[in-house]
Amino acid sequence: MRVVEKTQLMSATEIDRTLQRLAHEIVEKSGGVANLALIGIRRRGVPLAQRIARAMHGIEHAEIPVGTLDITLYRDDLSKIAAQPVLHSSEISFPVDDKDVLLVDDVLYTGRTARAAMNGLFDLGRPSRVRMAVLIDRGHRELPIEATFVGRSVQTSDREIVEVRLNETDGEERVMLVERVE
Repeated sequence: MRVVEKTQLMSATEIDRTLQRLAHEIVEKSGGVANLALIGIRRRGVPLAQRIARAMHGIEHAEIPVGTLDITLYRDDLSKIAAQPVLHSSEISFPVDDKDVLLVDDVLYTGRTARAAMNGLFDLGRPSRVRMAVLIDRGHRELPIEATFVGRSVQTSDREIVEVRLNETDGEERVMLVERVE
C-alpha cells in the first residue's frame, strides 16, 4: 500500500497564524496563564506545545511550563505497532498536581492517543483540570473525547490521512491530506 498526496491543508504561514490564534484563545479561556502547564504528546505535539507556549509568553509575558509525554506504553494497540516498540522518556520537570494541564497534539482522530495521554498524565499526579489542544481535528472518534481548542476541523474519509509536517521533526512545514491507495 502507498499514499498519494491529495491537497495541502495548511501552509507554514497558516500553521503559524493558527498557533497564534490558539495561544490567544487558550489565554482568554483560561483567565491568564497563572496555573497553566502545556504537555506535548510525543512526537509532533511537543514542538506545537513549545510554539504555543512561546506565543503565550508574548501575550502574557510569563513563562509557561512545557513538558513532553511519551504515551507508547499506554497505547491499547501496542502489540500491533511493533514487536519491540521504541520508548522515549517523558520529560515533565514540574508537578502536575493541581495544575491546569493542556495536552497538545497535532491531529485528533479516534481519541485513543488522547486516552493514552490521560492515563500517562494521571500516573504522574492529579491535575485540577485537563484540556486538549490540537492543530487538526479530523473526526472519526472511537472514544468520547473532544479537544477544547482546535486549530482546524477537517472532514476526512477512512482512507485519508492527515500528515502534519513540522520543521522540528520533518524538516518542512505544512499539513497535507494524503490518501491510501492499494
